[in-house]
Amino acid sequence: MKKILIPFCAIILFACGNNSTQKTENQSVATVQVPAFNADSAYFFVKKQVDFGARVPETSAHKLCADYLKNKLEEYGATADFHLAKGTLYNGQSVDIKNIIGNFNPQAKQRILLCAHWDSRPFADNESDEAKWHTPVLGANDGASGVGVLLEVARNLKSLSAEIGVDIVFFDVEDYGAPQFYQGRHTADSWCIGSREWAKSAKAADYQAQFGILLDMVGAPSAKFYKEVESVRYAANVVEKVWNTAANLGFDGYFVAKRGGQLIDDHLSINQIANIPCIDIIQFDENSPHNFGAYWHTTTDDMRNIDRNTLYAVGSTVLNMVFLH
Repeated sequence: MKKILIPFCAIILFACGNNSTQKTENQSVATVQVPAFNADSAYFFVKKQVDFGARVPETSAHKLCADYLKNKLEEYGATADFHLAKGTLYNGQSVDIKNIIGNFNPQAKQRILLCAHWDSRPFADNESDEAKWHTPVLGANDGASGVGVLLEVARNLKSLSAEIGVDIVFFDVEDYGAPQFYQGRHTADSWCIGSREWAKSAKAADYQAQFGILLDMVGAPSAKFYKEVESVRYAANVVEKVWNTAANLGFDGYFVAKRGGQLIDDHLSINQIANIPCIDIIQFDENSPHNFGAYWHTTTDDMRNIDRNTLYAVGSTVLNMVFLH
């Protein structure tokens, strides 16, 4: 992975009838109210995941967290299930994949895809201390932050129009790519394994969505989100809508109207395999050698790197995109 509005809107509907006097019927006004995003709630959801421990695939913490996430989606009104599959890691080892899917208003034909990865990295391979390289990462920002935002979004979907469906997918085995210390042969396919398998199944099922938004590392204090290159390539119109929505809400300090890096992340399979225009909202740090925070892929990716203001900016933007797109 990761290598290289407005709070409400009034919609005017005109009902016109013609008779001998050319009389026009009264206008009717419908108002779409966007729910308020609760940053404290999102912060709680991030912490809840971190409290399970490192969510490394095939561990007890991973299983407990999976059950929690599925249950929360069901509690908020989704038809939820696990998408189970098999994948192959960087070293040829087989791995069980447990993607988590929540479908809101499953009968609606007009659909929006929201996603994040929920696993955390098995290796702290960005640590300067070699003794820590095999320590699993808590992944507060790298993983849990995007899921926390989407759980709070899910909590607010009860007021969504029945004509709009939202599918929330939490991808597994995103962050199990080859560690920096690994000397064997490997490819970029060792990253984002869960989303690749989901995209194959989505294509086979002829699943379609108007657009998709991937959240990754969206909780750091004063985080900057630039327009990621592959997002612009595959879904430029979605990028512009999201960044304009953020600016209209006053979040242009977070959503920078400039191009950022080019990333291997879960949105690639969604675009290339499932053919759904999907963008990546992901932190980009111009001053970092790897373009992410200093805690990235280290043992310090914990709750100290989660800021309610950042969660609020991202979550409010996503909610407005869902309700007012």
